[in-house]
Amino acid sequence: MFAGPLSGVRLIEFDAIGPVPLCGMILSGLGADVIRIARQRGQGAWTDVGNAVLLRGRSTIALDLKSADQRDHVLGLIALADGLIEGARPGVMERLGLGPDPCLARNPRLVYGRMTGWGQHGPLRLTAGHDINYIAMTGALHAIGQAGQVPTVPLNLVGDYGGGTMFLALGMVAALLSAKVSGRGQVVDAAMTDGVATMLSLCHSYLATGAWVDRPASNLLDGSAPFYRCYACKQGGFVAVGALEPQFFALLLAGLDIPADRYKQNDRSQWPAMAADFAAVFASRSRDEWEARFAGTDACVTPVLSLIEAQTHPANTARTMFIDHDGVIQAAPAPRFSDTPGHVRDSHTLSIDDAFAQWSAVRPPAGPTGRCAAID
Repeated sequence: MFAGPLSGVRLIEFDAIGPVPLCGMILSGLGADVIRIARQRGQGAWTDVGNAVLLRGRSTIALDLKSADQRDHVLGLIALADGLIEGARPGVMERLGLGPDPCLARNPRLVYGRMTGWGQHGPLRLTAGHDINYIAMTGALHAIGQAGQVPTVPLNLVGDYGGGTMFLALGMVAALLSAKVSGRGQVVDAAMTDGVATMLSLCHSYLATGAWVDRPASNLLDGSAPFYRCYACKQGGFVAVGALEPQFFALLLAGLDIPADRYKQNDRSQWPAMAADFAAVFASRSRDEWEARFAGTDACVTPVLSLIEAQTHPANTARTMFIDHDGVIQAAPAPRFSDTPGHVRDSHTLSIDDAFAQWSAVRPPAGPTGRCAAID
């Protein structure tokens, strides 16, 4: 069992909701030593919601950041850190005396990660919002849904976690690498709207070439194509079909016992009849029967699993995709590395003196770690 690829990296995470705690969880799972600054008297941003998983693997100190003495303690920790992440509205950290200027003055190598919905600049920067608002303003929400209906509200995977967490984590790792070479830290301005807009790059490319129609359920990847959508099955349940390539489409037809020459895949005039045909055939068998029918093929047909079903599906258990940590089934650290597998460390509550003692010690080399839930 070895430490993760970020072993030796020290990060401070300021209590927040949305993308920040997931980012702290991911970076901790990759080996970073993360100390989370929580609010005193249990008034954390999350209280008990999400604690079991999203706050795993970090040490926590409860401090009152409005206290000058306790802010000085934080600045002392910042002097020992490699980076920090925060998710306050623009200006809040500055008013607390913990903005980038005093922190970088204390530690010029510090990477200061800022997570917001609208970014540190712009007319909406001080306006409240959530995932649904950020994906609405980038065009993503418009593109997700059924024709003629109100937009479908997705889980907060697109704005909060895709455009937020993942871009903050990437920005932190990139800036940490830069600081290692240059000796200079910097500010990472991660905005969910920026991240979602970047993730829409393929759509922007298609728009520019006329290959994308700017309305829902009218394009190859938004449910318009009969070979890239979900179908209801007998006795309930659904299957997801993603047979985009011609060779996969041919295997789909074969598995459905539909003659290979009945449809031309990319002839849109045939799509309504094709969709009706597929729906009727899929409705003739159960979801599990279709999974067995297409098992081992490249037809790109999979069952639509519930959250609980996903935890025990053989394909997922074979990869140890989920682990039991502290009695809660949850995702294992990802991505995976050949020499430094990720792990979930025990969480601890620290005093400020314990935190200074922990970080004032010599940084441990990569090597065996303490008790953890490892992914081998």
